[in-house]
Amino acid sequence: MKVIGLILLIALVVVGFMGCNGYNSLVKEDENVKKTWNNVQSEYQKRNDLVGNLVNTVKGAAKFEQETLTRVIEARSKATSVNVSPENLTPENIQKFQAAQGEVSSALSRLLAVVEAYPDLKANQNYLQLQGQLEGIENDIRASRQTFNTAINSYNNKVRSFPMNILGGLFGFKAKEGFQADPGADKAPKVEF
Repeated sequence: MKVIGLILLIALVVVGFMGCNGYNSLVKEDENVKKTWNNVQSEYQKRNDLVGNLVNTVKGAAKFEQETLTRVIEARSKATSVNVSPENLTPENIQKFQAAQGEVSSALSRLLAVVEAYPDLKANQNYLQLQGQLEGIENDIRASRQTFNTAINSYNNKVRSFPMNILGGLFGFKAKEGFQADPGADKAPKVEF
């Protein structure tokens, strides 16, 4: 009887250690998701900070279409007002965030297209420097989004795998949504001259 009790006690201790290890690994994965989300937001903030300088440079260097500048400023303002914290990474919130950032991207694309009509501006060193920084930031945003999606994938694999799905469910860990392609991104853009 003592041997059976000892075996049960050892088995219980082993299961307890495995449960603690599993819980701790879920916490690490969740914290990594939060960290990578903060990095994504940081890259978008860097872009939003740069947009103001870009708009002012363009405004000062060209007799410019006010409507285009207004759209860029409004899109930037809207994008900075949509805040999604790591604690509320729901598909709906990520979609709102992504839509607001998409408006900034669209407005910047229109701005850069209209700038082509101003040869003096295109030669302006400040503008060229800002445009280069903006291109670099866009690349950093893409990289941060990919890193975030990788963290989400790792977390979701752990949270949905047996037996972690049981342990995760007991402690409130749920699968999370990552970034998805914008609607229509699966179609190649049509370029016409």
